[in-house]
Amino acid sequence: MIQIDEAKARELLEWAPLIETIENLFREGCEVPVRHHHTIEVPGDPDATLLLMPAWQIGKYLGIKILTIFPGNANRNMAALDAQVILFNGETGQILATVDGGELTARRTGAASALASRYLSKADASTLLMVGTGRLSTNLIPAHAVARPIKKVIVWGRSLEKAEQVAAGAAALGLDASATEDAATAAGEADIVSCATLSPDALVMGDWLNPGVHVDLVGAYTPEMRESDDQVMARADRIIVDTIDGAMAEAGDVLQPLNDGVITKDDIKGDLFDLTRGTADGRQSDDEITVFKSVGTSIEDLAGAILAYETATGAG
Repeated sequence: MIQIDEAKARELLEWAPLIETIENLFREGCEVPVRHHHTIEVPGDPDATLLLMPAWQIGKYLGIKILTIFPGNANRNMAALDAQVILFNGETGQILATVDGGELTARRTGAASALASRYLSKADASTLLMVGTGRLSTNLIPAHAVARPIKKVIVWGRSLEKAEQVAAGAAALGLDASATEDAATAAGEADIVSCATLSPDALVMGDWLNPGVHVDLVGAYTPEMRESDDQVMARADRIIVDTIDGAMAEAGDVLQPLNDGVITKDDIKGDLFDLTRGTADGRQSDDEITVFKSVGTSIEDLAGAILAYETATGAG
């Protein structure tokens, strides 16, 4: 068994091969049960979440991620998310590797959004608005820049100081990056709006959006949370989710407008299985408003763990 820590996982999970590995696994398919989701009370803090996320390829690999999300850690200057991914031999059950789950989660989440963007954003998309300043933001920015010719990045967060720090990191990648206090104006300039926060309330508004924009919603992972208002979904010409089962169980950005009658199930045109297999269409015109809503799926964790293990060992 090998142990892959945070630094090694970052080295092994380069963006282009990670996006390709995730795409291939969605196309080929594997067993992906809906994740186990448990709410944990934390005295004096918002409720925490425990997630158990298994997936397996029959006769090849089996993986499970054990993940905690403690929103109150923001007040302790600690990461909200901690996780480990365990990769097993799919024939014998032998543990092959443990992979730092925080790094794998951050990178596979960025890669999944980048994969969706290849199908849903305009091919010449060059301006990205990043809503949110947490760990995911620093992964979504470079991932989107691999998928599309991003040149300009605008960062919005509740803390301007944190937004400036994220923008400085993007600038170090060679991007024209800046922070803003005016998310509405920035959204009007953007080809892609990516949102990754722990907000329970909408941060991206439908009346901000111009024709042709792609909206990437990453952060809300329970039915009670949302990052977009009803108008985002009402205006969308094409809504795609990471997995139908996961979205129908957990995606507040989808479930709340569904329950309110703003959209119907027919408005959800498919998921990443459908996009990668050609059974759902991607963007059809430069004027379409497209939405990708992810809640995370263990197929992405399995893909990342396989890539890290095979790259580290020369297997596969």
